[in-house]
Amino acid sequence: QVQLVESGGGLVQAGDSLRLSCTASDRGFSTLRMAWFRQAPGKEREFVARISRSGDSTDYADSVKGRFTISRDNAKNTVYLQMNSLKPEDTAVYYCAGRGKIGIAAFRSISVYDYWGQGTQVTVSS
Repeated sequence: QVQLVESGGGLVQAGDSLRLSCTASDRGFSTLRMAWFRQAPGKEREFVARISRSGDSTDYADSVKGRFTISRDNAKNTVYLQMNSLKPEDTAVYYCAGRGKIGIAAFRSISVYDYWGQGTQVTVSS
């Protein structure tokens, strides 16, 4: 069972930056497709970004495109989410997720991911 642990959340002002990290416990990290999701109070969990196993392919929600960057370091078993130009509407609990299964799937869907972190709170004040 892969354990995912997020860190890096906090309280910032609009326009600031934060970098979230998610570290996996398993050496098989490089075989996982990784993603970030977020959940604001009273809302459903939503897709933010995803990255391929090698890191050469990424995908972003329209709401964060151009402001957020997902990356990974397989040697460190870690995936990152660099968040720039933060807005109050980015306030949410951010979760990293991993998928170990091979094959095409709806990679923006919560249901295709096998492993989840506990979440880290990001609060952006106006």
